[in-house]
Amino acid sequence: MDRRLILAVLVGILTAVIAWQAPRWFGKGGDAQASLPELEAIQLFSPGRDIPDFSLAQSDGTRLIRGELKGHWTVVFLGFTHCPDICPTTLGQMSRIQKELTKYPESTRPRVLFVSVDPERDTANSVGEYAHSINKDTIAATGDLASLEKFATSLSMMFSKQPPEPGMPEDVYSVDHSASFAVLNPNAQLQGFATTPIDFEALGRDLDKLAKVK
Repeated sequence: MDRRLILAVLVGILTAVIAWQAPRWFGKGGDAQASLPELEAIQLFSPGRDIPDFSLAQSDGTRLIRGELKGHWTVVFLGFTHCPDICPTTLGQMSRIQKELTKYPESTRPRVLFVSVDPERDTANSVGEYAHSINKDTIAATGDLASLEKFATSLSMMFSKQPPEPGMPEDVYSVDHSASFAVLNPNAQLQGFATTPIDFEALGRDLDKLAKVK
């Protein structure tokens, strides 16, 4: 079996297992769980899980740190700007959801965070241009390999650079990565996942519900 296909299958299985077992691993949460809505595409667990501090680069020259994500529900997606299909398609689907969410105040509406895991080719500027060409409200960031690995691991996500096909230049390669979404609560804690295949219409309804949860 192709190495990339094997990795993609393993990533999907790992994310699905984490989402299934999260309530058992992280606790049922009692009253906190009762305050969370019933969702369709997102599997929530309670209480939320703290994640380590991180610092990633944004195209405006500022650093994206954990505190910047507080106050909003945030959907996190890993990818890279040279992605031929999954990344632009996913960001396009998310853009339609984001447009629907503009009915909520900017200070509280759910947000989308796109993090490039291709530090060799993607700069903070190129990631910002790429994401903002699809939706200007998407938060876009990247970092060095160590920072990206730490960030992805804290969200139970994975990525792996794949070697170029035989005969191709060294800079023509792909990056396999988790296609599922991590969901952070307004305290910037990991609170759930949306696993593949993702029903974007259901995801939009879920985020509409979460927009009402403080």
